[in-house]
Amino acid sequence: FTKLNFSSTVEEERHVRANDRDYNERFSYADNRIKTAKYNVFTFLPINLFEQFQRFANAYFLVLLILQLIPEISSLSWFTTIVPLVLVLAITAVKDATDDYFRHKSDQQVNTRQSQVLIKGKLQNEKWMNVRVGDIIKLENNQFVAADLLLLSSSEPYGLCYIETAELDGETNLKVRQALTVTSDLGDDVSKLADFNGEVICEPPNNKLDKFTGTLYWKDNKYPLDNEKMLLRGCVLRNTEWCFGLVIFAGLQTKLMQNCGRTKFKRTSIDKLMNTLVLWIFGFLICMGIILAIGNTIWEQKVGSNFWEYLQWKELTINAVFSGFLTFWSYVIILNTVVPISLYVSVEVLRLGHSYFINWDRRMYYSRKDTPAEARTTTLNEELGQVEFIFSDKTGTLTQNIMVFNKCSINGKTYGMLEHFLLYKTPCVDFSFNPLMDRKFRFHDSTLVEAIKLEEPLVQEFFRLLALCHTHFWELVYQAPSPDEGALVTAARNFGFVFRSRTPETITLYEMGHAVTYQLLAILDFNNVRKRMSVIVRNPKGQLKLYSKGADTILFDRLDPSNEEFMFTTSEHLNEFAGEGLRTLALAYKDLDEDVFDEWMKKLLFASTALENREEKLGALYEEIEQGMMLLGATAIEDKLQEGVPETIACLTLANIKIWVLTGDKLETAMNIGYSCNMLRDDMNEVFIISGHTMLEVQQELRMAKERIMGPGKDKFSSGLDMEKTELYSSDSVFEETIIAEYALIINGHSLANALEADLEQILVDVACLCKTVICCRVTPLQKALVVELIKRHKRAVTLAIGDGANDVSMINTAHIGVGISGQEGMQAVLASDYSFAQFRYLQRLLLVHGRWSYHRMCNFLCYFFYKNFAFTLVHFWYGFLCGFSAQTVYDQWFITLFNIVYTSLPVLAMGLFDQDVNEQYSLRYPNLYRPGQLNQLFNKRKFFTCTLQGVCTSFILFFIPYGAFMTAVRDDGTHISDQQAFAVTIATSLVIVVSVQIGLDTNYWTAVNHFFIWGSLAVYFAILFAMHSDGIFTIFPNQFPFIGTARNSLNQKIVWLVILLTTVVCIMPMVAVRFIKADLYPTHTDKVRLLQQASRRQGPQEQNLRRVRRTSSRRSAYAFAHQQGYGELITSGKNMKVPTSSTSTYPLSSPARGTSLVKNSGTTDAAETNSTGFGRESDQNQEVTVEDLEAR
Repeated sequence: FTKLNFSSTVEEERHVRANDRDYNERFSYADNRIKTAKYNVFTFLPINLFEQFQRFANAYFLVLLILQLIPEISSLSWFTTIVPLVLVLAITAVKDATDDYFRHKSDQQVNTRQSQVLIKGKLQNEKWMNVRVGDIIKLENNQFVAADLLLLSSSEPYGLCYIETAELDGETNLKVRQALTVTSDLGDDVSKLADFNGEVICEPPNNKLDKFTGTLYWKDNKYPLDNEKMLLRGCVLRNTEWCFGLVIFAGLQTKLMQNCGRTKFKRTSIDKLMNTLVLWIFGFLICMGIILAIGNTIWEQKVGSNFWEYLQWKELTINAVFSGFLTFWSYVIILNTVVPISLYVSVEVLRLGHSYFINWDRRMYYSRKDTPAEARTTTLNEELGQVEFIFSDKTGTLTQNIMVFNKCSINGKTYGMLEHFLLYKTPCVDFSFNPLMDRKFRFHDSTLVEAIKLEEPLVQEFFRLLALCHTHFWELVYQAPSPDEGALVTAARNFGFVFRSRTPETITLYEMGHAVTYQLLAILDFNNVRKRMSVIVRNPKGQLKLYSKGADTILFDRLDPSNEEFMFTTSEHLNEFAGEGLRTLALAYKDLDEDVFDEWMKKLLFASTALENREEKLGALYEEIEQGMMLLGATAIEDKLQEGVPETIACLTLANIKIWVLTGDKLETAMNIGYSCNMLRDDMNEVFIISGHTMLEVQQELRMAKERIMGPGKDKFSSGLDMEKTELYSSDSVFEETIIAEYALIINGHSLANALEADLEQILVDVACLCKTVICCRVTPLQKALVVELIKRHKRAVTLAIGDGANDVSMINTAHIGVGISGQEGMQAVLASDYSFAQFRYLQRLLLVHGRWSYHRMCNFLCYFFYKNFAFTLVHFWYGFLCGFSAQTVYDQWFITLFNIVYTSLPVLAMGLFDQDVNEQYSLRYPNLYRPGQLNQLFNKRKFFTCTLQGVCTSFILFFIPYGAFMTAVRDDGTHISDQQAFAVTIATSLVIVVSVQIGLDTNYWTAVNHFFIWGSLAVYFAILFAMHSDGIFTIFPNQFPFIGTARNSLNQKIVWLVILLTTVVCIMPMVAVRFIKADLYPTHTDKVRLLQQASRRQGPQEQNLRRVRRTSSRRSAYAFAHQQGYGELITSGKNMKVPTSSTSTYPLSSPARGTSLVKNSGTTDAAETNSTGFGRESDQNQEVTVEDLEAR
């Protein structure tokens, strides 16, 4: 053995010895405990505080708090800052702790699962977290695999076992694994397994799901190990009574966890912008402080020195420069309310409210599974209104993992109807004549049953072919290598041709209730070149028959010329099926001559034993025998999409959201779904398929695609696309794609691996972003995350990833927003997600309604908040020039404390929670209303400067109109009115009224809450104002409220109210005029839709003719593309059969190519579940109407 280095920190190869924990612990391998939580009891406080102080505002308030503790410069009490700061930190910490608690709970649930571990010669129940590398564990049927295991033995013949890998790759197919012969002989003998001391030397932990390299050393022999002998964590054991495995990788070092990635701290683009703005505001604050400090220094030298003799100042403060220095810090404290800490409290409250609106939305509640939508985080809601790229898984996200036999064409006649296209309620066919029927199967054409009962030969031959020509296994349930086969065999079962059993030499059917056994002579297996499979059987009458099914384009070339007219009719039917989004294949048969067949079998025997070019020779012989076939007809299978998927994709596309499909499925399977979803269409200019195996090939294919789209020499388009961010949103028409031609890009996993290299990633991004549709197939979980990271890095766009399996977790964690679908593949994606719901179609409502509203509300909230706080704070700046720069405040301390907390907090919260520019129906009807969020138009640096400039102007008017008026104003009795407190009350009252009127103008959607909060806040202001200046409170707290009767004496004067009215009008009217002119001369698309909404309210409800999104493609999608190679040998070898069979046969039965995976249609239940009734597509609120249409109305 290789000399071991125990001190090495980087693992170069792994050494695992079975049943020897002492040996394995020397390497410090990870235990089987998983951890997705971010904190523990000891790290929570420092890490959470570190994350919170990454917000510059929090750090800014901490600095202010320190300054306020210095009495020489502080004119405000320190508790005015520390209390809200601690409150904000505490609220955020509690929220983060709650989120992490649920992660801990989920981890604990997984870690405490039970597993049978072989310890000291006995099987003992142990928690998963106590499993160690080198342990031998026993799995039973339907159990999750606890760690990455080397399969040692199983209950099946030849050490075979079946696993479902949905948690890894999203496929519900069954796959087959086989143990080494030397270890499969161990069986379930615990004593032999306890004595097993083999050592495995293999690759270190990595994230490659489809690759494993290692060697088993046992009894002085070496045995090679590959991925076909491994059971990976996350898989489920199916249709295998038991198996034993040796733990190779555990816990966080398993391939599943290596693909999951780290839990990331996600922040919205508005959060990041806020950090920048806080820095700018802080710089602005410093500049104002410097100006006022310089003014204080000059004033002290010119004027203030005259008072030194009368004021008993300390000696240090006599220095004018030092006085200016102290004044600088005093003004920094006084003016800090330009960014009040209440802003962050309010933002968290708004986000929490928006999250509850998502949770409470009944239109996103899936009643069949009692699953509501859930916002699992409260920090990303407004980001939902800015999404430009959606990365979607396919299996379980777009599709239901259900295949349904819907239509067929037999002898030139079509049968069947699509359930969701039925014009009238047509009853399902009655299959009660068949006692072996599958009760969940649905078919809507009774004429086909009548043809079966009349024993029409071609109809019977059609279903006989479906029952014979497949690679199903019959155990307790059907097991098939493709989901299509499950649907076809189940259809044959219901129409009276029931596949019951097989041996390596025979297939037994029940034909209309009678058992019939066929001799199986050969299986001409499927591969990706042939795109068909055939079987040769001898029926009880002694006749030789060849039955074949496959892609029509392949099968039609091999038909007898006499089928030409029949083939033309069937081809029309196939076009019709394909136009409805169905997966099609053609069926044919051939009567074989005995002598010709014997001669062909001799050639096949010779070719199957050839050492060179065996596959080519076998392929040529298959081609020879499959000529001159007779056409039977065609089948049409529906790969059932989730409800409303095409409509949702169409609507999101109109919102200029680009949808990329990232799937582990084969290229053709992914393309079929693309056509079904209308993401791929026949009228597209071109569909580019990137399938190169080397970096050079991929580069050439991408460059060729780029030249086809842009033309040669036009290489500077990528920067042009990014310029969209800086262009103003055009509101004169409904948004359409800027590139008139439509292209699609499809790239497979090994090509993508090359394209993601640094040298090619830019051209990949350029080409992909010019294509309307992008589909990445055969991608690993890590590649999904890398694609998302690529777009995040190269495009200034918000990304959203949506999936339902553990293979999507890495992608979900990487995207700005992760959405989990609670589907058939477990809850891993949901647990890692930011939002979750049960159906893909709810994504439309999440983005176009909740996301757009959240973004709109948050932006309006921030603009208003900055406006009112600049208007509130900068009055102190203007006052500084008239009070000797003494850091004297205009308002009294209680008004400063209560302004953001009481007087103006609730109205802005009501607007931020309930405001709607247009209602939900119009938000869905006009998806291009989503565009401003993508362009970040509602709150950006320009908007910030606009609203702060408005605040500065308002503060100027608020100060100088009362100042000018009070210079000469007198009371009703002729006495002077301009004492400092009366001046403060007038400005404060004007400010509260102005900001209340302004929020009324900013509110688009009035509710009772808005009215109550706005008028209630004004009432509370006056109530508190008169209370603070009352005789009673002065009696109780004379030092805190010394200004008796100021409010009463000021506000009973007409001149004061005239000044307040004048100030309000001058502050508000310019903004009213600007908004009126802008809406009238330069209306946005939102303005137009809002006018339409108002007009429709006056006219009353009108009936809307919603148009269903229908597939327009005539591309034929055959099951054969989704089928997998190599099952013929597995069947005919008898290795999958529990009943002992003969090891010899008269003829070699199939190609020696070995299959690697099996499809099980329904997991642990009968395969017929794949044919359960589907539900009709929804087309709610997807009417395409342009603004020109609206104006015409």
